[in-house]
Amino acid sequence: MSVYFRQHHAITTSLTAENAWVVLSAIEQSIKEKIESVGTPLKEWEVRINYGIKTGYNEAFIINDLKRKELIKKCPKADDIIRPILLGKDIKRYRYNWRKLWIIFTRRGIDIEEYPAIKEHLMRYYEMLRPRNNDEDVGRKSGSYEWYEIQDNVAYYNDFEKPKIVWGNLALHSQFSVVEEGFYINAPSSFMATDRLYLLALLNSSLGEYYIKSLGVSRSGGYTEFKPMFVDKLPIPKLEQQTQDTLSTLALDVIKGQKLDEDTHELEERIDELVFRTYGFTSEEIITLLEALKR
Repeated sequence: MSVYFRQHHAITTSLTAENAWVVLSAIEQSIKEKIESVGTPLKEWEVRINYGIKTGYNEAFIINDLKRKELIKKCPKADDIIRPILLGKDIKRYRYNWRKLWIIFTRRGIDIEEYPAIKEHLMRYYEMLRPRNNDEDVGRKSGSYEWYEIQDNVAYYNDFEKPKIVWGNLALHSQFSVVEEGFYINAPSSFMATDRLYLLALLNSSLGEYYIKSLGVSRSGGYTEFKPMFVDKLPIPKLEQQTQDTLSTLALDVIKGQKLDEDTHELEERIDELVFRTYGFTSEEIITLLEALKR
């Protein structure tokens, strides 16, 4: 054991009470430090990462296309608060698969009497929707919301009406996708309101995946939690406009290829090459990073 320790030990200076830390080999530690020295954490950029909507009882608020048409036929005004929604399983790498699901977005302060068909629909689930008392097992968690309102107060709901980068909470690999305005996202998936495709390329790159995984929580089956608290720590470098444009064009080409079910492996390799060059990686560091991702 002592011989093994002398051969494989690594010295780290990052063990502080304030910051999260991981045990890494010397080369892995060098890679992490290089990424952090080149870029600024995403959370310090002009973007805000938000969680998707927590309804407290999806069975009542998330409906299929047939139910939506039925509700709008009874009450045309209902169309004002029914929005297309993506679940975590719908979000893929550079693409998404909308299954024509909709959310009844009865946010805080809404007058339910203006939507009689919506009220009638939700009333069927009243016992499951009403905020429960501490000694009850039925209903949603206690809170100040009305029984017909979604559980959490989504103060940033306007961000759903903007283009955004979205991703699921659990994934084997980076699965970030760009979604056009108007689509809502269901928790525990997350999103940031931005249309900067070069950010999408960086997040889906091998380097981005490696760094986020080094901070994230691993689950059984090789899955990683891509929570905002890990994603927003990814250091993003200040890129020259030409580099931004190149990464954005490559990301757009991948998106187009994915929609046509084409093989986009070569395009994604070109993204990786540019990202590695931007962060100043050596051949040894690239090989080590890629091998770590394979493991």
